[in-house]
Amino acid sequence: MFSELARHVEAETPAGRDRALDALRAMAIGGVVLGHWLVTALVAESGTVRVSSPLRHMPYLAPASWILQTMALFFLVGGQVAARSHACARGGNLTYGRWLGTRMARLFRPVAAVAAFWGLAAAVMLALGADPATVNALAKLVWSPLWFLLLFAALTALTPLVTRLHPGWPLATVAFVDLVRFGLGGPAWIGWVNLAAGWLVPYCLGAAWARGHLRTRATGWALLLGGTAATAALVLWGGYPASMVGVPGARISNQSPPTIAAVTFGLAQCGAALLLLGPLRRVLSRPAAWAFVALANLSAMTIFLWHQTAMIAVTALGLLTGRTLPGLHTVPDGPAWLSARLAWLPAFALVLLMCRAAFHAHGYRRQEARRPI
Repeated sequence: MFSELARHVEAETPAGRDRALDALRAMAIGGVVLGHWLVTALVAESGTVRVSSPLRHMPYLAPASWILQTMALFFLVGGQVAARSHACARGGNLTYGRWLGTRMARLFRPVAAVAAFWGLAAAVMLALGADPATVNALAKLVWSPLWFLLLFAALTALTPLVTRLHPGWPLATVAFVDLVRFGLGGPAWIGWVNLAAGWLVPYCLGAAWARGHLRTRATGWALLLGGTAATAALVLWGGYPASMVGVPGARISNQSPPTIAAVTFGLAQCGAALLLLGPLRRVLSRPAAWAFVALANLSAMTIFLWHQTAMIAVTALGLLTGRTLPGLHTVPDGPAWLSARLAWLPAFALVLLMCRAAFHAHGYRRQEARRPI
């Protein structure tokens, strides 16, 4: 059955499509999902549920965040695709307003289903007497990742300007902001400038890539080696945390807002991505491999929007047993929790597939549901 599906996907794929871009997007989605499932713990105590992190109790797991923090790949691919799409729109005499409206609709229409579902779920939980702190913690888990969509939409809207911007400028902005807030004792709020400037760096790289301004192998090696060296120096001697995801209670977070260490780490990831383009294209010339990546991309928004709900659903169903289940409701304070959590991942994935079946078509027009964003 899969071989027949693979042949169909192969036949429907345009000849000029760069399959490596879709593979990078799928890798980024996979990193986000696994990252949230592995570093987010819902601890059930005294009738309430609170959020914790194994990285708080087991800081030696920080290297796992180097693999699972893949946001830079999103913005690299997003900048490349948006810049190329805008150039095609201009060549086809499509106005900026229509181009942007189409991309915004495809980005935000699926959010309506999540908003409606969680608005109803929160109201039902509160009506049944659930602890408001628990409801708030669960809703925050679902909504907090959506900052990405707002920022991505803003950068997409700025694509015509971004194509003229060298990545060095936002990189210098991030470094300056960190100097002010950490080195000169400046106000903490200035750090939020880096929320835009930090992710603008890989987005600008993607736009430069679309314009043919990157020699992918030379640039890839320079970014990988330079970004790795800079990140190591910042962690070892600059006082930045080793974890590339937020840790509750930590004095400094590399992500809220992004630090210069997070940005240099992202540059190393972008370099690795550019070096992988050739091998990925060779692997994805095989219909079976390409079908898997293509199907993952067709569900990318659904996976992103519903993966936290899948984890919450399994956790809630576990509570109905009346027992505190290891890796699902317990404090993430040791290797036993991690082993148990890994065993729960198939259950999370199964519920996510159910969410995909229920909500994938919602908010998509027929033609939009057949192509990745």
